[in-house]
Amino acid sequence: MPVDQLSHPHSVIEEAKAYVGNIRDFRPEDWLRYSTWMATIASLFLGVSAFLLLGRVNGVEYPGYVWFIPGGTLLFVLALAFDDIGHRTLYKKDLKAGEGHVHQMIIVTAVTSVMALCLCYQHPTTFSIPALALIALSLFYSAVDEALHWHRYLSKGLDRIEMWSHFVAIVGHVLMITCWWHWYSEGYPGVAATLSFLPH
Repeated sequence: MPVDQLSHPHSVIEEAKAYVGNIRDFRPEDWLRYSTWMATIASLFLGVSAFLLLGRVNGVEYPGYVWFIPGGTLLFVLALAFDDIGHRTLYKKDLKAGEGHVHQMIIVTAVTSVMALCLCYQHPTTFSIPALALIALSLFYSAVDEALHWHRYLSKGLDRIEMWSHFVAIVGHVLMITCWWHWYSEGYPGVAATLSFLPH
């Protein structure tokens, strides 16, 4: 159910309830795609968090900025848990008109940028430039997506929940990926020590 914020002002809580309530309109294929996407990005948060906590409980000292990687990822996951409900209900037609293709480009470049950063640990000469290029592309297509959304807001009406979901998702992504790049550029401090605690 869309909320007209201009003619019928609502509280943020009311708008959030209405926005999340659209999940009742999910079809089986929507549930499958939503669950798969949420599981994918949540697994990144859980995997990074588990790795860092393994090192921490065994006395490994990480630079403070490293903790913004799981922190930013968590923000990203929580924001998209809201945002994707609207994508699969309120704005399904808009996504089919072009936004959906931009989302796919963001997913491809964002996921592969993280994969490239992981590969940089053992193969920095090979993967550092591709990682940087993919990070730049993911941020570029995020900006394109945001421009499409603002055009929709200005032409069809505001959606405060989606707007703030996007803001939080972008903040989380930027925090996560820039701190991860800096971690790599500093030589991945703490990683070698943590790997020694994994079963061989």
